[in-house]
Amino acid sequence: MNPKYELMAPAGNFPMLSAAINAGADAVYFGLNEFSMRASSKNFSISDLEEMRELCNGSKRKVKLYLTLNTITYDEEFEKLEDIIKQVKNKIEAIICWDQAVISLCRQHEVPFFISTQASVANSSTADYYKSLGAQRIVLARELNLEQIKKISEIIEIEAFVHGAMCVAVSGRCFMSQFVYNKSGNRGECYQNCRRSYTITDDAGHELRLENSQVLSAKDLCMLPHIELMKKAGVTSFKIEGRGRDARYVDIVTRTYRKALDKSLSQDEIENEMVELKKVFNREFSTGFYLGHPVDSDFSPVDNNAATEIKVGLGKVINYYPKNKVASILLTDELNYGDQIVVIGNKTGIVTAVVDTMEIENQPVEKAEKGQMVGIKISRIRENDKVFKIVSRN
Repeated sequence: MNPKYELMAPAGNFPMLSAAINAGADAVYFGLNEFSMRASSKNFSISDLEEMRELCNGSKRKVKLYLTLNTITYDEEFEKLEDIIKQVKNKIEAIICWDQAVISLCRQHEVPFFISTQASVANSSTADYYKSLGAQRIVLARELNLEQIKKISEIIEIEAFVHGAMCVAVSGRCFMSQFVYNKSGNRGECYQNCRRSYTITDDAGHELRLENSQVLSAKDLCMLPHIELMKKAGVTSFKIEGRGRDARYVDIVTRTYRKALDKSLSQDEIENEMVELKKVFNREFSTGFYLGHPVDSDFSPVDNNAATEIKVGLGKVINYYPKNKVASILLTDELNYGDQIVVIGNKTGIVTAVVDTMEIENQPVEKAEKGQMVGIKISRIRENDKVFKIVSRN
């Protein structure tokens, strides 16, 4: 492991947090129920912080917690905002923000802060200004290429996105959802209108069918093949986007980039890891602005999800016997010998297994039906964890 580089994973709930920790993240970023750019995610409450810290401190890496307070804020919210900042002090490593009022409150209460990509920092002068205010790190505007990032990295520590969804408005500030649904993306309420198919219609009602009707839906960012270039550009913290995704996404993506940060991957290793990344939610991949301006091919041709695998609800763990490493699962779908499953839970995070033993009423079976209670051998899970079957989409 090279301690010079930090891998930061998203956490939208406890299963994602546990998955990130178990997969090797150095830090996680999360939102609370207020002032989060992912208001639709479950998020966390301040009362969760003690348990979150316990999970992070219990890992080998002593995972850091970064709180995002990066929405637009209004006068009537400042009292609540200040109360949050006072309550989280000494319970997190830093706050990710951009509003000058939030920055001022962080300074006043001596809480470390990073500058969010919402601030659209794109030059050395602006970076120097935020550094003078006490910012320890900047998440740069996503419109920058690696050469531009290198220059700014000489001034202040740089955090940059390495993988995940990209907004058509790039660094945010999109008002499309606000105009159509009165739900502001700048308040964490985006309805993602850009991800839908569109047909062009003229004033006479004539329609034009587009070859790619997802004309506003950008492909996901994936810099795995070029991560060594990001290192050379001075990026210190490598950030995975995805607080609205799931624990399996966090697990696979974090494990993949952990390998890439710990050593320089061979071409064959990169190709193998790309296969892994394609298993979970994606809209196909792009390098964004890092290697040059995006072109037509950087817009997604898929309706929603290009993942090669999906998870299907299979049931719930009713009992777990740690001594024998056996779980009793009440099935909501059929299960067959040889199926790949994942078990997800708040403290479990995610556990992946291939079913190689199955019993019903202490009798070996090769198939179990919906509604049956089946016993399987599996390690490190808990009662009430949710069970899913992995299904290929090919």
